[in-house]
Amino acid sequence: MYSSSMRNRVLTVSGSGEVTAEPDLASIQLGVVTEGQVLTQLQQENARVMEQVIASVINLGIPRESLETVDYSIVPQYDYESGTQVFRGYQITNMISIKTENISQTGEVIDTAVDNGANQIRDIHFSIENSEAFYQQALALALRDAYMKAATMARSMRLQVDHAPLKVIERSQHDPIPLARTQTFAAATPIEPGELNIEAAVEVQFQFFA
Repeated sequence: MYSSSMRNRVLTVSGSGEVTAEPDLASIQLGVVTEGQVLTQLQQENARVMEQVIASVINLGIPRESLETVDYSIVPQYDYESGTQVFRGYQITNMISIKTENISQTGEVIDTAVDNGANQIRDIHFSIENSEAFYQQALALALRDAYMKAATMARSMRLQVDHAPLKVIERSQHDPIPLARTQTFAAATPIEPGELNIEAAVEVQFQFFA
């Protein structure tokens, strides 16, 4: 049995762990932006080009259900002449998200879409479909790191530490962090997904006694 004064002796340490993994899922946001004065004609033209883009991507073997509209907007455009607002026309933006498990196909998807009328590339995001498994590995490393720190501090101060922690607080970022990525939008677009870093962090309290 520890006395009440012993129970108040608490050693608090932090621990961190990280695991690197290659992404297995790519998400590409691209679209068609058109401008003109006659809205109905502009809508038809934008829709025609977007259908052409979608068809070209599906022809690469990407299922239609992997495509999703993420933005559609119609914005009036104005010029200013001598301080006066003059209507210039409309701008229609139609953006889709394309997901593929074939990471090596990312550059081909971009090139094909651009060749068929896409004129805006908004974002490329690489991720891991089952990132939770890697996070659990990182969390285990973080807990081990915290225990080793507590043991080292206890030895240095000639103290004994109860191996069973009083409290464990998870302080983690679940989203994988890109370590390296290249995005160059040119002919035969090279896309390098690099690796993702999955991090975990904990704060652990141990009881110690002399």
